[in-house]
Amino acid sequence: MQHFGIIGKPLGHSQSKKFFDERISARGIDADYTVHELDTIEQVVPLLSTLDGLNVTSPYKEAILPYLDEIDELANQIGAVNVVYKNCGYNTDYIGVIEALTPYMRQEDDRALVLGSGGAAAAVRYALKKMGLTVQVVSRQKGKGNLTYDELTEEIIAEHRIIANCTPLGMLPHEGKAPNIPWQGITSEHLLFDCIYNPEETVFLQKGRERGAETVNGYTMFIAQAVAAARIFEI
Repeated sequence: MQHFGIIGKPLGHSQSKKFFDERISARGIDADYTVHELDTIEQVVPLLSTLDGLNVTSPYKEAILPYLDEIDELANQIGAVNVVYKNCGYNTDYIGVIEALTPYMRQEDDRALVLGSGGAAAAVRYALKKMGLTVQVVSRQKGKGNLTYDELTEEIIAEHRIIANCTPLGMLPHEGKAPNIPWQGITSEHLLFDCIYNPEETVFLQKGRERGAETVNGYTMFIAQAVAAARIFEI
């Protein structure tokens, strides 16, 4: 019997168990899938020896790297892992981002703002760059190549049609919250993408929709990355 699972915190929003339970059942695979809400990344150590494969979500997509025997070349480039199989780390998040955004991209799109600087943001940055966009990161703390939220202006918002929320704001336990950006700069020309899929419409997307922007939640990204993970798991 094979054993798979997910690590992260919090995990109340996650639909990974539902996805994999249904896939395992539909294909008659001798496997199970368990949920592991970890207080610290160190708690992953026994799981790496007892589980064949892991999905990794916030806040551990970067923190897990030192605990793995091997890291796929692409995941190493991204700097984050969301899938572990036989102690090797992979990244399928970027596949989900490309699949989610491609139908909405315009030929003239050339700039994007990525809100957040964690593991999800790393995959979104990589995907957007692969799609030919120049990416500007926005984070709470000043870092190399980063803008802080305090530095955002309406003009900067206007220059970046695509804005991606890669923060946990909007997801439990942060429902009702959104990144602090100059919302008055959002227009019908903008495309707002949120990595969060539960709730279906975050405050970030709601605010964008109210200003006429096109909005996309993270559900397509979730499904696409999960399908890619299942292929790695060979299930």
